[in-house]
Amino acid sequence: MTGYKVAVVGATGAVGTKMIEMLEQSTLPIAEVKLLASARSAGQTRKVNGVEVVIEELVPDSFTGVDIALFSAGGGISKQFAPEAVKRGAVVVDNTSAFRMTDEVPLVVPEVNREALKRHKGIIANPNCSTIQMMVALEPIRKAAGLKRIIVSTYQAVSGAGAKAMEELKRETLAYLDGTPKDQLNPEILPCGGDKKHYPIAFNALPQIDVFADEDYTYEEWKMINETHKIMEDDQINVAATCVRVPVFSGHSESVYIETEQELTVAEIKDLLAGAPGVVLEDDPSQQIYPQALNAVGKKETFVGRIRRDLHVRNGYHLWIVSDNLLKGAAWNSVQIAETLHEMQLVGVK
Repeated sequence: MTGYKVAVVGATGAVGTKMIEMLEQSTLPIAEVKLLASARSAGQTRKVNGVEVVIEELVPDSFTGVDIALFSAGGGISKQFAPEAVKRGAVVVDNTSAFRMTDEVPLVVPEVNREALKRHKGIIANPNCSTIQMMVALEPIRKAAGLKRIIVSTYQAVSGAGAKAMEELKRETLAYLDGTPKDQLNPEILPCGGDKKHYPIAFNALPQIDVFADEDYTYEEWKMINETHKIMEDDQINVAATCVRVPVFSGHSESVYIETEQELTVAEIKDLLAGAPGVVLEDDPSQQIYPQALNAVGKKETFVGRIRRDLHVRNGYHLWIVSDNLLKGAAWNSVQIAETLHEMQLVGVK
């Protein structure tokens, strides 16, 4: 069969599993899917298009003969093995933060800046999940009227912190409903596995995602700021972010305030979004129609609603943006990049 040999690195993880599902649904011509993970997972099997595929241990020579490698196994793994994949002729699409702000590495959302793929030197970075859905929704507006300011508050699902965080939410919820006091829930992961203290996520909202950095913004907040500037190729847009973890299993939600350079009516914004690639407009307050995380799970699109003018700023507007963080925020955007590389003839079959 003619097609690409595609490797999935981190095949047993939450995102890796979704990458396999997205490849099964993809238009990308695929001859073979190779599943790679740690030695601990080697020998297990996963079905790909109904066929059992044995998971192999990740080593440098795993990429011999591979055309496209999708990485989602942590930044350290990407830094170690992505260059090895490129040496052996593969094009890497990396879902970690390892290369996002590296100058020569394109940071790509296909609906927004697919032309950046022409500059790739073997590695392409997938943006942060929260950045991706915001870029999909704001790009049509930016093209039409320019953007001066973005203020975003996120309501992020625990799946963004991994499978163990999802287990923690489930365990804490059941325990609390069973009468366990909140100071006996014994959180081990959230808000951030690498920080000193942990707090319950069940029936809670934690205004910390990742550790705190410069100016008391978390790394997650800085990611959204810096990635927005890189993707839109405009560091003059004023961007501020507050990222919050909420007790939702999957589906990130965002309240986004923007100021445009030119004035638009709400109707014009709705028309722009209704015709934009990857966007579904759900906005009818009279019928209580607006995007919801629960409804977005399992879908590839970004959903936008609650579009309204600011009451005090002439060119200010508010939007509510929702997407499945494991799909459009990670696995689907990665596979979309691979599809776009194929469409633009920027990757070849060995």
